[in-house]
Amino acid sequence: MKIKTDKIKELIAQIETIIVAVKREEKEANTLLEQIHPDYHKSARNLIHYNAFRKFDLRTIQKQLQNLGLTRLAKAEGHLMSSLLKTRFILYSLIGEHPAQDLKAGLSIKNGKRLLTKHTKELLGNRSKGRRVRIMVTLPTQAANDYQMVYDMVLHGMNCARINCAHDNPVIWENIILNVQKASKAIGRKVTITMDLAGPKIRTGYITPGPKIRKFTPKRNESGIVVSPTLLVLVPDIKDSSEPNTLPVELEWLQKLEEGDKLTLTDTRNKKRKLKVIKVGDKQVLLHCGKTCYVSTGTTLECVNRALGKVVVGELPAIEQSILLRTNDMLTITRGNQMGVPAKFDEDGNLVEQAIISCQLPEVFDRVKVGETILFDDGKIEGRIESLFSDRIEVRIVRANEKGSKLKAEKGMNFPTTELGISGLTEKDKIDLEFVVKHADVVNFSFVNSKKDVEELLAELEKWDAVDKLSIILKIETRFAFDNLFEILLTAMKVKYIGVMIARGDLAVETGWDAIGKVQEEILTLCGAAHVPVVWATQVLENYAKKGLPSRAEITDATASLKAECVMLNKGPYINDVLQLLDKILSRMEQFHEKNEKMLPKMEKL
Repeated sequence: MKIKTDKIKELIAQIETIIVAVKREEKEANTLLEQIHPDYHKSARNLIHYNAFRKFDLRTIQKQLQNLGLTRLAKAEGHLMSSLLKTRFILYSLIGEHPAQDLKAGLSIKNGKRLLTKHTKELLGNRSKGRRVRIMVTLPTQAANDYQMVYDMVLHGMNCARINCAHDNPVIWENIILNVQKASKAIGRKVTITMDLAGPKIRTGYITPGPKIRKFTPKRNESGIVVSPTLLVLVPDIKDSSEPNTLPVELEWLQKLEEGDKLTLTDTRNKKRKLKVIKVGDKQVLLHCGKTCYVSTGTTLECVNRALGKVVVGELPAIEQSILLRTNDMLTITRGNQMGVPAKFDEDGNLVEQAIISCQLPEVFDRVKVGETILFDDGKIEGRIESLFSDRIEVRIVRANEKGSKLKAEKGMNFPTTELGISGLTEKDKIDLEFVVKHADVVNFSFVNSKKDVEELLAELEKWDAVDKLSIILKIETRFAFDNLFEILLTAMKVKYIGVMIARGDLAVETGWDAIGKVQEEILTLCGAAHVPVVWATQVLENYAKKGLPSRAEITDATASLKAECVMLNKGPYINDVLQLLDKILSRMEQFHEKNEKMLPKMEKL
């Protein structure tokens, strides 16, 4: 028994060492705490406690506490001092000692939870009935003109509407917001408006466009026999290049066509093709063709069974080009606006000219160094900088698909090992902020990297007298933001209210696929200590939203989002189906957890 007592006394001494360190760090931060907003003062104090606590190697202590049947302090981040003091009190009681202790110092478990609940409500609005976790949805351009779609989103559980300022314009943004507000009023449920500042997203530049051609191919069976003809749609003009079967022709000529009319054309390969009109509408005509044809801008169509004359195919969109990159290829990245071009080879397959693409943010050229890593398109392609020049960077591709990876224009570029020193607030962001202040409840701050970035945003908000009017969600999407999260949170706590978005797309690329699980857990824990609500974002049920069928891994990921206070969905044609499924998943899992929590006291009595 003496050995056990000695072990417990040793454990008490270790706990007391931690308590002393935690109190010392709080004392040293007194000046900083004076700058914190009153609503976050207790939370900031607890965050400082936790930051001191996590500097200790706790593995031995946690194992000893577990062996005694006590808390391992693994979930104590929201009420740290209280948990430390109560653990110490229980340890003293085990050896029959009862020194004077203030067990009420620090936040209790209940008060820590209350603060997080309060901050979440103030930031994201009321929760849905039967569901604690809010759902944020990224609204597409279509939401500006499709009220029914927005209404259905609100009806099916959308709590927060997200508008990304990287896309569209103020006219579209305002129409989206008006539709959200109209639907919110009709259903009787307030929906919080959040708007993303675009931030300094680094992307590849434009690539020389391909020919203005469209290919039409009939469907064939395994034997190569045509089982259904290809469909061509004649229209007055093309508004959306994503409609691959359309050909623009003069409206007056189009409206003369009748069902059964026979047309001919000579395609780009000098192949003559026959077409048949199968359906006539007011402003579109459907044609069938039994063979493959390549139609370009300027191709001539002629009706052969009636004297309607000829018509020329109007302007077609150019085919989007890409640069094929294989492992060990070289790629030139240019500083200017030079159009990108694929690599060129001679007839014998020898390289004549290596591939070129530009970078849309030329400031990176002043920061990168030889040997550093560049990742393209969410990390699908990896390169190493081999040489630097004033106007270009020479990059060796070190990882790509076995048959090569296609790099397109407007794809993300990440520099995970480079301190770019680029502010999270661009000139465009400062212009967009005027609209955000007037129309949104929350600003989502993209690519924040340091407390300096937060201070810059607060300074801009002061210009619009919006420091206490507009809440802030800090998007953590770089390795530097993760490393600096403690001081970023304390700087942001000067205003109310704040949140954190775990932007797992760029964050995974920046920190490494093998580390993203640990990184997101650390962010959740640090925000839990600060009682700051977290938004679980990027690719949640994305397969379902885009293709109408979720993967099993997506369902598990959606369930894991219960660790956060809000989960974000991206746009897609099946978004309302996703909303209904996610609402069920979250509601049922929360009921399951609540049932288990109610059973715990009964189990402890056994």
